[in-house]
Amino acid sequence: MKWMSVQTPQGPRVGYIKDGALQPVDAAHMQDIVEGKPWRDAGQPIPLADVKPTLPFAPRNIICIGANYRDHCIETGLAIPEKPVVFAKFSNTLAADGDAITWPEGFTEKVDWEAELGVVIGKRAQGVSEAEALSHVFGYVAANDVSARDVQLGEAQWVRGKSLDGFCPLAPTVVTRDEVADVQSLGIRCLVNGEAVQSSNTSEMIFSVAFLIAYLSRAITLEPGDLILTGTPAGVGLGLKPPRFLKRGDVVSVEIDGLGSVTNPVHGAVARG
Repeated sequence: MKWMSVQTPQGPRVGYIKDGALQPVDAAHMQDIVEGKPWRDAGQPIPLADVKPTLPFAPRNIICIGANYRDHCIETGLAIPEKPVVFAKFSNTLAADGDAITWPEGFTEKVDWEAELGVVIGKRAQGVSEAEALSHVFGYVAANDVSARDVQLGEAQWVRGKSLDGFCPLAPTVVTRDEVADVQSLGIRCLVNGEAVQSSNTSEMIFSVAFLIAYLSRAITLEPGDLILTGTPAGVGLGLKPPRFLKRGDVVSVEIDGLGSVTNPVHGAVARG
């Protein structure tokens, strides 16, 4: 199923896409669906043109994996990792489809895109094996791990350069695990102003989704609603020759086959505080 959180003339609703329309359900929040709480249809389907998608859900934790595509490591001069590179983004980074990407005036001059597959945990995972890891997944979502490269690479930790307000746009739809035949065989792309700058496949990951869940769950208890961002392929602005970064007026989109897309305009540097 493809789940969405939307705003309707009658207020916020949660529902799934059925025959090109949104079928509302009686759940108050997407988190209820992710946790497996009972639900039932509530009302008539609503044409998608009559709803405004909002942030699909609010993750408890956003756990990120860096340097997880070999070609991305090569283009940015990173060593091929022998174990996953783990960092975090915070909830202030969350943004919906259509939200503007901005950053504080004078803070950064190198804002970059990163097309990523997001994994939504649906069942508690603590010390799970790689073989059973995917059974703990609720679904998948397309995401953009927006990054301030000069800040990220100028500090010992990546978190500050990755965690600016609105630096984690998510696609409107969360697609349940049963609709994805092979999560390691999904086309993934990023377009800037309609130009494909990233075009790859999740088969190119160094560490698979199942491996990452098992690896993380040895130390971190993963709970329903946690989001794992699984890394980005080659084609980021930092790796281009010459490098290219987002600027006011750009439009950036991330697309993943079968999962949908997230598109955001870039409004650039703004005064804050």
